[in-house]
Amino acid sequence: MAFLAIDVGNTRLKWALYDAPQPGAALRAHGAEFLENIDKLADGAWSALAPPDRMLGCAVAADAVKRRVEEQMEELWDVPAQWVIASAAEAGLVNGYDHPTRLGADRWVAMIGARRRMLAQGEARPMVVVMVGTAVTVEAIDQQGKFLGGFILPGHGIMLRALESGTAGLHVPTGEVREFPTNTSDALTSGGTYAISGAIERMVQHVRRHCGAEPACYMTGGAGWKMAPHMSVGFELIETLIFDGLLEIGRQRFCG
Repeated sequence: MAFLAIDVGNTRLKWALYDAPQPGAALRAHGAEFLENIDKLADGAWSALAPPDRMLGCAVAADAVKRRVEEQMEELWDVPAQWVIASAAEAGLVNGYDHPTRLGADRWVAMIGARRRMLAQGEARPMVVVMVGTAVTVEAIDQQGKFLGGFILPGHGIMLRALESGTAGLHVPTGEVREFPTNTSDALTSGGTYAISGAIERMVQHVRRHCGAEPACYMTGGAGWKMAPHMSVGFELIETLIFDGLLEIGRQRFCG
């Protein structure tokens, strides 16, 4: 049962074709496109793929973007598009959000992927799950799999653009992360990096205190590699966390 997993973010669409909708399935093909190039998928990267039997997607973009993805699929295959929406509970995770369906699908799927990975590594532990992209999300999950809540804060790019637009004479350069920045470029880059790392470390403290145990910490997202060297707590950096979640959800929905 070939399985197409799709992750539509704020700037790019990432896709992966697996042998089956279950964790550990062999990866047949994968790729990524900027959102403005979605309409080229059927004639480009997807044109040579074997037809998938199932598709499951995670999207933070508008419905119009999802429809463009569906149109590309319809040109090639007779397979219905299914999009994950956060719910009260799924795949061993309980949603503690005040309004569960308002939780971003990417956050929900990443947490499911992280919990699946954590349980495969050993006994249940609390978790902190971080996605570093256009925005940064920092999630807390207890040992029983309940999502306790999370932070949302701007990513590096948004922080720097906000400073540039709101501060006279300040232009966003590319700097280095320094403990004691001595130029504006390094000061901006270091400030954004340590603002994000500080939020993550504070959530680790919250989870440690609330759960009485050391959390397993996972980080993903296109800019995760920028943050990992500057963390004072240990993190496992996993590029495929959303795909891991889609595979686990797919296993329970399609192979149950």
